[in-house]
Amino acid sequence: MFNVGGLILIPWGGMRSWRWVRNFWLRLAHLVALSVVAVQALLGRACFLTIWQSELSQRARSEGHTPPLIAHWINQLIFWPIPLWVFTVAYVLVWIYTAALWWRFPPRPPFGRSGS
Repeated sequence: MFNVGGLILIPWGGMRSWRWVRNFWLRLAHLVALSVVAVQALLGRACFLTIWQSELSQRARSEGHTPPLIAHWINQLIFWPIPLWVFTVAYVLVWIYTAALWWRFPPRPPFGRSGS
């Protein structure tokens, strides 16, 4: 939610002059989080949260548990059977978009302006 929400709320809030979208530390955390996702994809690795979810699901199935119907539908919406390279390209493009947001809606300096 943090990654996806930031992709939407930062430009929207920037156009509406919301002060919080220019918070340096929030923006840095957002850029770093999306950088980790892009680097993992470039290295051919799935997101650690995806790996964790998969392991937990396998463990539950091995113990005889079946997912509720709504959980099954949500998994179908979230986990698409698409080749990994498509996700890699998408993640890198999203990272480029995130970096462009720093230029279009720059964050405030973290410690005020130097030399003032």
